[in-house]
Amino acid sequence: MNARPIDHLVLPVAELALARSRLSELGFTVAPDAFHPFGTANACVFLPDGTYLEPLAIANRRHASAAAKRGNVFTARDLAFRKAKMSQGLSALVVATVDAAADHERFKLRGVSAGDILEFSRGVKMPDGSKTEASFRLAFAGDERAPDFFLFSCQRVNPLPADRGELERHANAVTGLSEIVPSAPAPGEFAPLMEQVLMTEAEIEPYLVRLAAANARIRIARDQDIEAEFALAPIPDAGGLRGRAVIFKTADLAVTEIILAANDVAFVRREGRVLVQAAPGQGAMFGFEE
Repeated sequence: MNARPIDHLVLPVAELALARSRLSELGFTVAPDAFHPFGTANACVFLPDGTYLEPLAIANRRHASAAAKRGNVFTARDLAFRKAKMSQGLSALVVATVDAAADHERFKLRGVSAGDILEFSRGVKMPDGSKTEASFRLAFAGDERAPDFFLFSCQRVNPLPADRGELERHANAVTGLSEIVPSAPAPGEFAPLMEQVLMTEAEIEPYLVRLAAANARIRIARDQDIEAEFALAPIPDAGGLRGRAVIFKTADLAVTEIILAANDVAFVRREGRVLVQAAPGQGAMFGFEE
């Protein structure tokens, strides 16, 4: 069984302009705004390893609500996340697939399906002003005990341009994803869900679950352990699975520090990493390591 690679991460934000400003301060190059046909919009950060961040905002609440009522899992989960918690965070982990339809059937068979498959297309504007269209097919997985975090597989039917040039060059020297860190009161409860989506076997310890995607690590730990490791504030009414931290690979950690300092971004050095607490436009802890 070959482990799936992470495709991207979904990061709900209140406004794309705020996310663009914050992510630029962190040294990332941010793509132009792009709009989904169901009321949401994004301003992605494309990484050299082929993954990307998807800061996601509501562009048209009426359209998004109508899509959710029609069974659009993507908008329904996003709206529920915003209503229950806040307007920003890390809400979904997405893996790449070549057959979302087959994933959907497998998710249903294994009891982890989160709803109907979704197919859509959206326009893509490149830095040189040229335009193209990207098409996607999504298969959703989740656990009713984790309303604030879900997973899906993404088939790029008509892929985004492979050569994204300047969009993948970042002043902070980031080259890709290293580790995704959710937390849960009982991490082992969510190992089966992760295994089905990532197509890999979890290493399960009493208070820790480790999984290896094809291109990054996933570590689920107890809420209190993650909070101690990253100096995070406790989550009120903690329950289920929550996205807490994203660790990036950087080609030169000193360059990352210089960029953060130059942009007046507060950070701390801890155990070989540079850590930046979540802030408006950046809904999760960001860490950087070589």
